[in-house]
Parts: sequence; C-alpha cells; structure tokens
Amino acid sequence: MKPIDSNNRIDVLDYLRGFALLGIILVNILPLLAVKLPNAGSWDAGYQRFLFLFVEGRFYTLFSFLFGVGFYLFISRANAKGKNGFVLFLRRIAALFILGWFHVKFQPGEALTVYAVTGLLLLPFYKVKKEINLGIGLILLVWLSIMAFKLFLVVPLMLLGIAAGQYRIFEGLSKKLKKVTVFTGVMFLLSLAGLIYQYRHVPSIPFGFFEGGVDEQTYEFLSIGITIGPAISALYVGLLILFLQFPLVQKLLSPLKSYGRMALTNYIFQTVFIYLAGYAFNLFESISYLQSLIICLLVYVIQLIFSVVWLRYFQFGPLEWIWRGLTYLEIPPMRKRTKVFSKI
Repeated sequence: MKPIDSNNRIDVLDYLRGFALLGIILVNILPLLAVKLPNAGSWDAGYQRFLFLFVEGRFYTLFSFLFGVGFYLFISRANAKGKNGFVLFLRRIAALFILGWFHVKFQPGEALTVYAVTGLLLLPFYKVKKEINLGIGLILLVWLSIMAFKLFLVVPLMLLGIAAGQYRIFEGLSKKLKKVTVFTGVMFLLSLAGLIYQYRHVPSIPFGFFEGGVDEQTYEFLSIGITIGPAISALYVGLLILFLQFPLVQKLLSPLKSYGRMALTNYIFQTVFIYLAGYAFNLFESISYLQSLIICLLVYVIQLIFSVVWLRYFQFGPLEWIWRGLTYLEIPPMRKRTKVFSKI
C-alpha cells in the first residue's frame, strides 16, 4: 500500500475529514430529533457525559481547521496550474454559501455558511507570512477559547489551517514522525489535565442544552469543554496520524478515507438521513440518547458503504461534482477514466 503522503492528493486529510464527520453527527442529531433528556444515573446519562467530554467541541474544531488547510491548498494548486486561484476560490465559497443557505433551513447549527463567510474574510491572509498567520492564529485561539466564544473559534482555527498549509505540515509526514509524536504527547498531557478539570464540573443531573438556557453549573461545564476543545482535537489528529503509519490500520480505515473525500455530500446527507428517520418512524421527541447513537451507527454504515462504492466508479461525490462545476463554470467529467491496455 502507498504511504500516506505519496500522491498529489494528501490522503491523511481525507482520513481526518472522515473522522471529523463521524463525531459531528453524534452531537448534531440531538437537537434535530429533540432527543429526550436522560434520567439521572441511567446509561443515557453516562452517554451524555461521554459526548460532552470527548465529542462536543472536538470535531467541529477539527473540521474548521481542515477547511483552512483546504483553503490554502486549493488556491496554491490552482495558481500552480496557471489559473487565478483567488477568483476560483471566490466562486468556490459563493457556491458553498448557497449550499449552506439551503442546508441551514433544516440544520440551524450547520457550518457551511460560516465557513464561506470566514473564508472570504481570511482571503487576504493567504499572502501573509506563515509566521504571522501562525502567531495571530494561536493568540486568537487561546483568547477565544478562554472566553468560550465557540462560534468565533472558526476564525483562528481556519487561520491555523492556512498556516499549516504554508508550513506543509501534512506533506512528507513519514519523515516527521518524531515531531508528531512529541506534539501528540504534549496534547495528551494538556487534554488529560483539561478533561480532569472539566469532569470535576460535570452537572449533578443530566441537562438539556438545546431547549433554551442552562443553569450556572451546566454553563460552566460546557464553557470548560469549549476552552479545552482545540487541545483535544489536536490530540485526535496526532493519534490518527500516528496510527495511519501502520499499513494494516490504513487498510482497515480505508473506508474512512472515501468518507472524507466526499465530506460535503456526507455532511449534508447526514441531516437528510436524520430527518428521513425522524419522519419515517416518528422519532421526534421520542428517542433516548443511546437510541440516537444507534441511528448514527446506521448512518455510518450506509454512508461508508456508499462512499466506497461510489468512488470506485466516479471521481467526485455528487455534491462535490456540483461544487466543482460551479467553481470552474464547466461540467467536470464524473466517471473515472478506464485504462485500456493493448497487447504487445
């Protein structure tokens, strides 16, 4: 099997996108189906704690960071091909905003419109020196994390993604394993300390976070989660990169790569599948936290299988194909080209 960094497309980014999607749906499903508040001391209450310790605020941060990396790579590769990367990127985020505008009508917490607007605001930073982008990104990330300004974290996360692209962090990873190991170790210690601190502030009873306001204890618990979220996300990134250096892990997780290559399609269709299940089986306000997990697992199976099969025959996911067409103002070829070998 080819190393992670051997081809033009940086495979590890697809793995990371797919991994981010796995976590995002676990939290998004809760308000969409108005999942019932768990009973104190129940398995559902334990699962709620797990979600808000290890999932909520950990995967959207990763998704935002990866959008920044993709931001830089897209413009750079377009420019390298002799095209106007800035113009193409403006079309790209305009198309993304339109898709997000439709999506937000069904998923109020969707991220595409936020990414499009933030991408436009950060466009001038593409030409800024990488050291400056890194410094500004880190300062803003620390400040906004401490203040628990969740929505605004997208700005420094995307800026750090741009800096990561400028530093070519995800290229040649097999030669940077020592640095990745040290980084992961540091993030582990920070995450462990943060999680212990957050766990000490776990509310005494289960809470409903999407039905209005929360009490002071719950607010503090959720705020701590936002503060430590970026460090835990970074830990997840480091661990996944290290695991992917083993060919067996690459093979076992190969469906995740296909899942990430079709990130736009799968992100939006997560919402579609949740609503289909909700209306088909009358699940609104009637399922528990653990039952929401079962639905997510079923969505995983459907989307992972679909992604693998689809990409065997086509170059892009369905929505990626539309997005590409709107970006380049042309109809891109959808089917993969079959190689014809002649006898010698």
